[in-house]
Amino acid sequence: MEIGVPKEIRDLETRVGLTPAGVLALTQAGHTVYVERSAGIHVGFHDEDYSQTGGQIVFSAAEAYGRADIVAKVTQPSAREHSYFRPAQTIFSFLHLTVASSDLLEALTENDITAFAYELLEEEAGSRPVLRPASQIAGRLAPVIAGSLLTSVGTETGRGILLGGLPGVPPAAVVILGGGELGGAAARAFAGMGAQVTVLERDLQKLQRLERTLGGRVTTMVSNSFNIERTTKFADVLIGAVMVPGRRAPLLVTEDMVKGMRPGSVIIDFAIDQGGCVETSRPTTLRSQSYSLHEVVHHCVPTITAVVGRTTSHGLTNAALPFLLSVAEHGSVGAFERESALIQGLVLYQGKLVHPEVASALEREAYILSRFKHY
Repeated sequence: MEIGVPKEIRDLETRVGLTPAGVLALTQAGHTVYVERSAGIHVGFHDEDYSQTGGQIVFSAAEAYGRADIVAKVTQPSAREHSYFRPAQTIFSFLHLTVASSDLLEALTENDITAFAYELLEEEAGSRPVLRPASQIAGRLAPVIAGSLLTSVGTETGRGILLGGLPGVPPAAVVILGGGELGGAAARAFAGMGAQVTVLERDLQKLQRLERTLGGRVTTMVSNSFNIERTTKFADVLIGAVMVPGRRAPLLVTEDMVKGMRPGSVIIDFAIDQGGCVETSRPTTLRSQSYSLHEVVHHCVPTITAVVGRTTSHGLTNAALPFLLSVAEHGSVGAFERESALIQGLVLYQGKLVHPEVASALEREAYILSRFKHY
C-alpha cells in the first residue's frame, strides 16, 4: 500500500507521524511511503534521512494525502487539511472526536474515510498501546512544567516554592487526579523529586499497584467529591490525569474548589484534550501556555508532548507501527482478525460512525458492522 506522512501544521507543532525508522520498516515490507518535505525537520529528521530509509519526498500536504491509501498523523486533521482527504482512504491519528469541531466529522463522513483514533486503540488486557507513551511522556513532563509555574517570576505568579523543599523547609504538596498511565508516571516523577504526592483514583487495583511500585512514597485516596474538595485546599500543584475512553473527561474540580485553592497554586489539566476535568480549564497553546484565574495558575495545553517532539515521535512510531503494518498488509478488515486493539480504535468505517461510545457522546447512532465481530 501507499502511506502518506504529512507535516503537522498546528502552531509550534514539532512531532511527526513516522520517524525514519518507521518508514524503513514499512518500505522493507514492500510499501511505498510519501513524506511531505520538512515533515520532521523540527526534531532533527531531515528529508535525506527519510530518503535513505526508502521514503519518497513530496512537496505539499495535498500530495502526501492525495497519493496515500493510509495517512499517518499525530494530531487530528485541521480544517485546512480536510480538502486534501482522498475518498475511501484510511487515517491514523489522535482524533478526540468528542471535543473536535463538527466539521472534522463531516469531512471524514463525506469522504468515506476509515479512521482509527490512537487514543482509543485498546488491547485485550485493557492497556492502550499508542496512548501509553504519550501519557508516560506527559506524566514525566509534569514536574518540569509545575516547577517552572511555581516560581514567583513571570506574568502568572506562582507560590515561589521548590517542589522538593530542602532540609527544614517542607516540599510542595502535589495532588494527582487519576492513577492510570499518566497519573502513575507523574506520581513517580514528582516523588522522585521529593514532593509530597497524593493520588486520587476510583479503581482500587490501580491504587494498590501504585502503592506497591512506589513503596509507600505517595499517599493514595479513593477519588470522590469529598476527597477531591479536601485535597484541593492544600494542593500547591493539582494534576488532572483522568480519561473516559470515547467520552468527554468528567468535571471533577468545580470552580468553587478552584476558588478555595491557595493563591499562586498551579493546575495542570492534562485531560484538556478530552475537554478538561477542571471547571475553570480552557485550552491553551504552546505559544501561550498558562493563564491565572482566581489567583490560580492554569496550564492546559492539549499538545504539550510537542515540547519534546523527538522523544514523542519515536515513542508513537514504536507503538503505532505494528498496527500500520497490519492494515497496510491485510487491509482494515483483515487486520481486525489479527490485531484486536484495532477494533476498539476504529471510529469511522468507510465514512460511517461505528464507535458506540463516541457516537453516544456526540448524540448520534453508531452504525453496526455485520461483517465482523465489533466491540
